[in-house]
Amino acid sequence: MSIAQQKLEQIRAQVQSHLDGRQTAALTDARRAALEATIRGHLNAHNAVIVAHYYTAPEIQALAEATGGCVSDSLEMARFGRDHPAETLIVAGVRFMGETAKILTPGKRVLMPTLDATCSLDEGCPSDAFSAFCDAHPEREVVVYANTSAAVKARADWVVTSSIALDVAEHLAEQGKGIIWAPDRHLGDYVQRESGADVLLWDGACIVHEEFKARGIRDLKQVHPDAAVLVHPESPASVIELADHVGSTTQIIRAACELPQKTFIVATDQGIFYKLQQAAPDKTFIIAPTAGQGATCRSCANCPWMAMNDLEAMAAVFDRDDNEIQVPEALAAEAMKPLERMLAFAETLNP
Repeated sequence: MSIAQQKLEQIRAQVQSHLDGRQTAALTDARRAALEATIRGHLNAHNAVIVAHYYTAPEIQALAEATGGCVSDSLEMARFGRDHPAETLIVAGVRFMGETAKILTPGKRVLMPTLDATCSLDEGCPSDAFSAFCDAHPEREVVVYANTSAAVKARADWVVTSSIALDVAEHLAEQGKGIIWAPDRHLGDYVQRESGADVLLWDGACIVHEEFKARGIRDLKQVHPDAAVLVHPESPASVIELADHVGSTTQIIRAACELPQKTFIVATDQGIFYKLQQAAPDKTFIIAPTAGQGATCRSCANCPWMAMNDLEAMAAVFDRDDNEIQVPEALAAEAMKPLERMLAFAETLNP
């Protein structure tokens, strides 16, 4: 077992311990309405807005939309938080998203339902070890995924999201530059194969996308032969090979609208189904299996840290003193450089 695999197993054990200790009782309609009313009141009282990721629960996404907030991928979340006039950002997602929001808008207060909502990619790329890895290869451009800590971003030349990862790799390849890619080895492998870039990979993975199985998708295709397969590039190569479309969360939603098929097998976090069904209500979406055979699955592809962003936690955001994102000024200044480069590069792709 590789060091990265050992780290993933440790992370999985931590996640399971957390899940075992969670209270999962369903909310009554009355309790749900009361929580939503509390959250709306807080947003108005504090000039705050919700910035939510596609992988959060449907009720969180719906509330963000209904209150003038944002539901999107991490790139658009960064843009929205930067440009919105609200004094306080409530980031419903995982910790690196809150850090990114704070770095880009240091004058705003950035709160999260819990700072325990982390990411296996972030956890699997500690800044000290990664910095030493980069120091051993000083001739290479350092490109890190958005799913990393502020300290890792500060060591990078570029930050990318999955929506622009391939474009950045092609840009650097055209300049003849070698790349250090971190932390997701599957995304890095995909980018390397598609762009032909000289890529040295850090050995990390997402615990959700790592679990998708090619065999399970092939079995599902037997049941739904006309279905198109939509795959996020954090998935293993064997899964990507079966895809009709590979792309970021936003690109998956766009493909579902534009492709002619009426049924889709989707290999990414099932939180995206809220926006998929909203964008293409006449189409059918099936979550790709993460274990088992046929149409069965074990985890059903749901990030346990994204699930921490529930209505109870959202309602208590302003009642706590341990959930505000803080990034040291000097560290934020260094991390800002590759983030601004990412946003500026993205603007050239979508002028």
